[in-house]
Amino acid sequence: MKKWSLANNNREKIISEINITPLTDVMLVLLVIFMVTTPLLVMQSFKIKLPKAVSAEAEPGKGITLSIATGGMIYLNNKAVKMEGLFDSIKSELKTASDRTVIIKADKDIPHGMVVKVLDTAKRAGAEKLSIATEPEKK
Repeated sequence: MKKWSLANNNREKIISEINITPLTDVMLVLLVIFMVTTPLLVMQSFKIKLPKAVSAEAEPGKGITLSIATGGMIYLNNKAVKMEGLFDSIKSELKTASDRTVIIKADKDIPHGMVVKVLDTAKRAGAEKLSIATEPEKK
């Protein structure tokens, strides 16, 4: 039985290389899959438990939405924003918005001071109307 070999000056060498092309193909496909699915996982990762209020009124979703999740993460229209860049982000969103209303969706366990800081930042950025989102309390 003859081994696979390359003749080189009448000496036989055994090919001992591993073909990594299929492995590279699989890894690139996995990389693309992870790149596509990661943003979807991040967007669904924060849940906000709104406080309940008897006088809660349903309003159509106008303006821009600021969400404050547990842990202090801030989202401007479902995009993560740091507190340091919040002012500039709100200001640029308000320039393109037809309604200059900012709706704050803060988790009920967020400290009051952080909500006030976000409200103040939104007002300084040019928001004309500020609203705090709540859930209607069941009677």
